Amino acid sequence: MGAAAVAGPLLATQSANATQTSSPVTLPITAGGLDDPAKKEIAMQIVCSAENSSLDWKKQYRYCEDIDDGRGYTAGIIGFCSGTGDMLDLVELYTQRKPGNVLAKYLPALRRVDGTDSHDGLDPNFKPDWERAADSDAEFRKAQNDERDRVYFNPSVKQGKADGIGVLGQFCYYDAIVMHGDGGDSTSFRNIRKRALRSAKPPAQGGDEVAYLNAFLDARVWAMKQEEAHEDTSRVDTAQRVFLKKRNFNLNTPLEWKVYGDPYRIG
Repeated sequence: MGAAAVAGPLLATQSANATQTSSPVTLPITAGGLDDPAKKEIAMQIVCSAENSSLDWKKQYRYCEDIDDGRGYTAGIIGFCSGTGDMLDLVELYTQRKPGNVLAKYLPALRRVDGTDSHDGLDPNFKPDWERAADSDAEFRKAQNDERDRVYFNPSVKQGKADGIGVLGQFCYYDAIVMHGDGGDSTSFRNIRKRALRSAKPPAQGGDEVAYLNAFLDARVWAMKQEEAHEDTSRVDTAQRVFLKKRNFNLNTPLEWKVYGDPYRIG
């Protein structure tokens, strides 16, 4: 799963205390949640600002580089990594749909390097071949979309709706699962959520949405600080917390935020 592609200076964590919130608010879910097409587009842009320092997420199909975070190559619209298995799953799916594609020959190498930061069997042509596939083959771009949805987007939206949180909360889940995955380690999405549940209840359990999302973001910041590559927490502090402070539960535009000190605006 993707780590931020552009490292920025460590910012002081503006951790909100979940107990210091206003009175409970009603849950304003509209437009079907983050899976509404317009909201999903916004989600992709905000994630792209953190992962690629851009709002133009569709240019990232061809993105591929090693950002020295211990995960090997990071590539594509969601930061598929050669060291974490999701890049392997993507290329396997692409090859099932289109045998003999330009990336199929790298499957043995991707299986070998899974779980490591090694480029063994990938260099020197994996990066240009990835770019060529992304530029020339709509089937590869569709495979990236489908794996993003299967592994990251759909599970986070489903869990968010089950917890009774709105579009913003579903986005907080999505951004967390993109960076941390949903494995069994202490910093995975499911364990970030469990950590939050020790401090606050989600609306579906009768809790206050603001208090719960602050608890979740506190847990997310804790998880990010466990790893040097993720220690800049501005994608939480100066983005998600900004939306939460404004009670913009539906991610209505205009939206303004900063990541690594760079300003962004939608709408």
